[in-house]
Amino acid sequence: SLWLRGGFPESYLASNPDASPRWRRDFIKTCLERDIPTFGIAVPSESLRRFWTMIAHLQGSTFNASSLARSLELSPKTASRYVELLVDLLLVRRLEPWSGSVGKRLIRAPKVYIRDSGMCHALLGVASIDALLSHPVVGASWEGFVIENAPNSSPDDVNASFYRTQSGAEVDLVLEFPSGETWAVEIKKSLSPRASKGFYIGSADIGATRTIIAYPGDTYYHQGGGVEVVPVVQLCEELAARRD
Repeated sequence: SLWLRGGFPESYLASNPDASPRWRRDFIKTCLERDIPTFGIAVPSESLRRFWTMIAHLQGSTFNASSLARSLELSPKTASRYVELLVDLLLVRRLEPWSGSVGKRLIRAPKVYIRDSGMCHALLGVASIDALLSHPVVGASWEGFVIENAPNSSPDDVNASFYRTQSGAEVDLVLEFPSGETWAVEIKKSLSPRASKGFYIGSADIGATRTIIAYPGDTYYHQGGGVEVVPVVQLCEELAARRD
């Protein structure tokens, strides 16, 4: 329910399935037509809606202002301004690439996510779990859900990023602690997840001290190569315990 409906209380706690998506649609409309203009931001509401919806369709993709601008008949400068606005309003998360150097060609563009999974689904017109599970964005939506909740559960001094090389090595989420620990997290929607070759390579590249697959199951177990398969709830609980 939390993944489908998102974390806004009025949406998550709605008394029936129809009330939750209706509240989220109303929130989007109010945000675009009333709330954003109160900040003195002169942005056409329909243009921003189309942009916001496009980000939902591209959930978890690297941000390319020129490509996105062409799709929406905007200038790259305007596309960049719109994403900055949505980031400032805490509606979009911009996940920065890992900042280290390993002598490989790295992807240096940030990835963008609709922060609240319920809002992402509302923008896409997804109202039920069956519709979500059959939607092309389902994997990226689950990834965004984990990437929103894991860093939010972490202590404030933990740095979150992602790692990707031009040759295909990739870590969905890199968590770096002041202690020197580096957790490499691969996010899988499957209940029988397997770590990819690119994840093993990426984890080695960044010197990960812990390698984790975060998945929607409820059983913790070890996989080959020292990889831990960890339920998302348990991962967030572990991170939250470090805030104390």
